[in-house]
Amino acid sequence: MTTMEIAQTMVELNRQGKGEEALKTLFADDMVSVEAGATPGMEREAKGKAAVIKKGEWWVSNHDIHGFEVSGPWPHDDRFIVHYKIDVTHKPSGQRIRMEEAALYTVRGGKIVREEFFYSVAG
Repeated sequence: MTTMEIAQTMVELNRQGKGEEALKTLFADDMVSVEAGATPGMEREAKGKAAVIKKGEWWVSNHDIHGFEVSGPWPHDDRFIVHYKIDVTHKPSGQRIRMEEAALYTVRGGKIVREEFFYSVAG
C-alpha cells in the first residue's frame, strides 16, 4: 500500500472504532510511539508493537470514552497527520476531559514505523 492508502485505511478504521485492528495490520512490529508527555508510571516512548498494544490497553482500561472524532489524513511524502478529538472520563479521578491531539505517522516499507502525538501538556 502507498502512504496515502495506509493513511486512509488508518482513518477509516479509527472512525469505525477499530483502532486495535489498525495497529495490528498497519504498523511495523518494531514501531515506535512517542507521546508529548509521559504517562505516570510509563515511558514517553514505547518501542515495539507489543509495548504500544500494552499502552493502549492501559489507556482504555483507565478511561470511559464518550466521544471520539477523527479527521484527515493530511499526507506529506512518507508521512501523514491525523487529528483526533476525544471526550473521556479518567476513571481513577472521575475527571471528564475533552482533548484534541494531532498524530504524525511515518511510513516505511508499507507499514507505519513511527507515531508522534502532539497535544498540550499541563504543568
